Amino acid sequence: MTVTPATLIFAYRGLTLPDPDCRLSPEEVKDAFAIQYPELTTAAINDPEVVGDKLRWEFVTAVGAKG
Repeated sequence: MTVTPATLIFAYRGLTLPDPDCRLSPEEVKDAFAIQYPELTTAAINDPEVVGDKLRWEFVTAVGAKG
């Protein structure tokens, strides 16, 4: 029996974002992508779901207006 780690992918607003470093936690990945997508700084991370042979994490931002 061979055990292989699942490939991680991250989703945000319909985009599939690659795992920048397999050693990072989902929170650290979110922080890394927050440079490109600043709204991720306040995003939540949904529980992972299995998609084929990949583990998919989704970043979710709150919808609303300031004021």
